[in-house]
Amino acid sequence: MDRLAEVGFGSDYVAVQREALVLARALVPEIFDSFLTRLEHSLDDPESVELTKRGWDARAWDPNDPRIEELASALADKLLTDRALLAMPTGFRNQSDAASRYGMINHHREDQSPSIARLNTLVEAHLRAAGIAVPSQ
Repeated sequence: MDRLAEVGFGSDYVAVQREALVLARALVPEIFDSFLTRLEHSLDDPESVELTKRGWDARAWDPNDPRIEELASALADKLLTDRALLAMPTGFRNQSDAASRYGMINHHREDQSPSIARLNTLVEAHLRAAGIAVPSQ
């Protein structure tokens, strides 16, 4: 949490991420350390930090704002360029409830921001189009 503040995220973002990390720890304890490693990796990359900040700002956008599509493309391109951010332990992927647990974490709080829901959907679509196996519910 301290690291998020160090790279310039505000207290509201840190609070939501704290809640998401608690959820992730409860739902996917077997890959939580891997998740934290990927988070640290992304926080070391200024481009990832900037894209994440833009994603956070997108909460205030209209769900049909064309910037959401542009941001989704940029986020997906970043993930495809830095495959370490997409790494998912094989043992987790093969679990019968992996898609449900992934969905609960990845779509956490989307009901409070339709623009974030659209952004997530578009990023996932870009990744699937590139051949990445994104769990679906």
